Parts: sequence; structure tokens; C-alpha cells
Amino acid sequence: MKRVAAVDLGASSGRVMLGAVGDGRLHLTEVHRFWNGPVRVRDTLHWDILHLHRAMLDGLRSTGPVDGIGIDSWAVDYGLLDNAGRLLSNPVHYRDARTDGVMERVLESVPAADLYDITGLQQLPFNTICQLVVEPFLSQAETLLMIPDLLGYWLTGEIGAERTNASTTQLYDVRARAWSEQLAARVGVPPGVLPGLREPGDVIGTLLPAVAEETGLDPATPVIAVGSHDTASAVVAVPAEGERFAYISSGTWSLVGLELDQPVLTDEARAANFTHEGGVDGRIRFLRNVMGLWILQECLRVWGTTELPRLLREAAEVPPFAVLIDPDAPEFLAPGNMPRRIEEHCRATGQEPPSSRAALVRCVLESLALAYRRTLRQAQTIADRQVDVLHVIGGGSQNELLCQLTADACGLPVLAGPVEASALGNVLVQARALGEPLPDLGAMRALVRSTLHLRRYEPQGKPADWDAAESRMFGTG
Repeated sequence: MKRVAAVDLGASSGRVMLGAVGDGRLHLTEVHRFWNGPVRVRDTLHWDILHLHRAMLDGLRSTGPVDGIGIDSWAVDYGLLDNAGRLLSNPVHYRDARTDGVMERVLESVPAADLYDITGLQQLPFNTICQLVVEPFLSQAETLLMIPDLLGYWLTGEIGAERTNASTTQLYDVRARAWSEQLAARVGVPPGVLPGLREPGDVIGTLLPAVAEETGLDPATPVIAVGSHDTASAVVAVPAEGERFAYISSGTWSLVGLELDQPVLTDEARAANFTHEGGVDGRIRFLRNVMGLWILQECLRVWGTTELPRLLREAAEVPPFAVLIDPDAPEFLAPGNMPRRIEEHCRATGQEPPSSRAALVRCVLESLALAYRRTLRQAQTIADRQVDVLHVIGGGSQNELLCQLTADACGLPVLAGPVEASALGNVLVQARALGEPLPDLGAMRALVRSTLHLRRYEPQGKPADWDAAESRMFGTG
């Protein structure tokens, strides 16, 4: 049985998980959890990367001996190294305002159709390409490392870029499966800062002596590249059978989409702002980002309450479709007073704001379900792929009201779980790299199905009511 450590960094918290795979069994135990979130210094929002490194080391010290270590995190953010391998500045958080209006500057250098034809990525203001256009330390940089690659470098001293996270930068050619050096040069990014690419399952290196001493681990312990974009790891753990499934990786963001063999780089896909991100085993994650539970998380933070279960019970009794918002409206992106922003959004769209906290929760969850419905229908049409079941994975799979509303809105059965999908996918890729007989994604998913209990939600209610609500929200039917 292979025993591995999965470092799983989310946009609000991180954890070190101890996984074990072998003899047809899959186990996962949390050994260390730590805070992760933005730190504002004057007018800039940063990640506290040294805190994350310290917390990772503390967690690895708690695991005891392991056969491997893998790291996954959110996408798009990075650190820059100088020619001595030193970090030039603390990584900036993707929600920082520095990229406001920058996409327009990028499109002056590379027309939108060309950019999409090369990268296949959704136009988002915080994509790495936009951050680099306004990066003050770029001219001093020798190397760019995405967050998991940076932490892996600090463990091993080895430089490289894992492919699934590289694919989120908007500097990666989705057809050639390589960096687009020509594109980088067109927007003023020196191609030389883009490191060599790694595949999920490649061994990055072994632990530096100081790291081994700090953690008590064997210095020969390999650090293994996994699907280092946390959604890539999460999709590995979707407990699907066959190909006719869709997924929502539900957390701070909701990533709604399909798994494909090849990109669909059509005008229709570009107009609908769908993205093509690299997956494990060369698959394509064809999806769109929906703002996700971030809106609700910010409301809870402003209210100063942790009583979400009570609010969800009360929200289930609120009359449906009283108030709807567009969860992807730009005013919901940055941290701040989210309840007030929702009130202002409602008034701007001719609606009375929610009358209670429970009504606001209902508004957010119904609006998310409608966004999922619209995205999933577009994905099936564009990719010419019909689905029979929708898998909801990640933290949002615990939200029973959201899962039921999603089943109702999409008209599909929803299978909820696993919660720790990113960590499970991380563990499975490591186990295969270490010799466990998991030849393909089907074998990995079968192991997840045989190990974990999933909750099933059948569609309820009247489809016509959801049609009318979608028409109200998006001006479509």
C-alpha cells in the first residue's frame, strides 16, 4: 500500500492530507489544516506565501514517513525568481485590482479571436497573462513559477511547470500542448521566463537536506507532479462511469463543464466564453467559471456568523425566485460588503432586495443553480455531447439545498461527493506514479466509487418555472 501526502491549497484554506492506496482500498485523512486568504499591504492584495510554505512543512512533519508528496492549488497566480533563485516579491492575489482594464490592453496586442484560437481560454481579467502585463518585477525575473511549482521548488530545488496549471495562464498553446513563445513575446512577456513543462505523475525531485531535517522525512522522498491545478486533481476523482457526465467542482468558484478528448475551438465556444484547461492523461476540461460560493462566503464573513446550516434550513422555506442576481457580475469579484452589493445589484435591476438573510441565501443559491443550468446546456450544445448525470464535487457538495436546486434547474440527477475531490485526485496520481495498478482515469474513478458514499438528488418541481426564471435572469429561455 502506498502512503502519500497531498498538499491541497484552496483559496481560503489549505490542508495536508495523508492518503493510502492499495489492495483495492483508498483512504484519506486530514492531518493539518491552516488558514489561507488575502493579505492587504497598502493598496495591494497578496498571498502570504511564506505562511503557506511554513504551514506545508508543519503538515508534512505530522504525516510521518510517506512514499511521495504532491501539491495542488488554485490557478493563475505565480511567483517570480531572480537569477539566483530568490523570490522577487510576494505573489499578488488574483482578486487584486491591478488587472482592472488590462484585458483590453492585451487584446490591443493580440485580437480576441487569435488569443482564443491559441489558448482556448475564457477571457477573465485575472488570467496570468493580464497579471504579467502589469507586473513591475517582470524585467528582473529569470523564472516564472505557478504557486504549486514554487512550493515544489522550495521542497526540491527543481524548476519546472506542471502542465495542467500552465494551461490556465493564457500563455499555453492548447493544440500544441506547449508554451506559446510567440504569444508571450507579443504581450511583452520574455519567453525565457517560462520553465520546462512536466506531466502529472512526473517526479519533480527529492527533498532538499534542510527540508528533510525540518520535516523529519527521508531525504529520498520524491515530490511528484500531480494535476497541480486543484480542479484538474478534482476531476480525476469525479466518480463517473463512462463519458456521458458533467461536473461542477463547487467551492469558492464553481467550475462547470465536461471532460473531452480534444479542444472545441469554435466561434460559438469563444462567444460563450468557455475555457479549455489541461487535464490529467491529456484530457481537456471544457468548462466555464461561475463565481461560486464566494458570494455566500463573503456574506457570512460580513455577517460574522457561522450558522450556515440554520440559514440553509430557513432558505429552503423561502418562496422561490423572489430575487435573482447574475453571480458573474463584476461587482461580486472583489472582497467587500457582499450583502450591500447584492442590495445595490437588485435595485439596479429593478428588484426589491432580499428581505432577510435567509432570503438572500435563497437568492444566491437559486442564482447559482440557474447559472449552472445555462452553462451546462451551452456546453452540451457546443461540444455536441449529451450527459445523463451531473456530479457535484468539492465543498459545495455538502450543501444539500444547492445540490437539490441544481438538480431541479438542470433537469438531471445530481450525485454529490466526494468533498475532498482535489486531495483524492492528488493521491491517486501519486499512487499510480509509485506503481499502483491504476492504468487510466476509469480505474481511478472506479476506486473512488467503491470507497465513498455518494448522495443522489433527483430533479423536482416544474421545468417551466426554471425556464421563466432563466429568462428573467439572462434574457433567454
